[in-house]
Amino acid sequence: MTSKQRARFRAQANRLEPLFQSGKGGISDALIQQVDEALTARELIKIKVLLETTPESPKAIAAQLAQLTGSEVIQVIGGSIVLYRYSEKLHETTAKKR
Repeated sequence: MTSKQRARFRAQANRLEPLFQSGKGGISDALIQQVDEALTARELIKIKVLLETTPESPKAIAAQLAQLTGSEVIQVIGGSIVLYRYSEKLHETTAKKR
């Protein structure tokens, strides 16, 4: 991914609300499945990490989620993680609408 693409996704992520939270439980199988499904449906998602209770750093959580879901970390700022994964299914749906 180029720096221009990453910058464009960061700009798009500014207006996103976090879909999920990660806290004292860390990364669970349910969180991985939900993130995977959300990436398929939306491509770009934001996740909130509860800094007071999490056992790992937000960067470590972002790296693990990206590896487990086949996505890319766009940015980690404070307790916010932004992930992106191209969704063939999403682009098929929009192409059919045209």
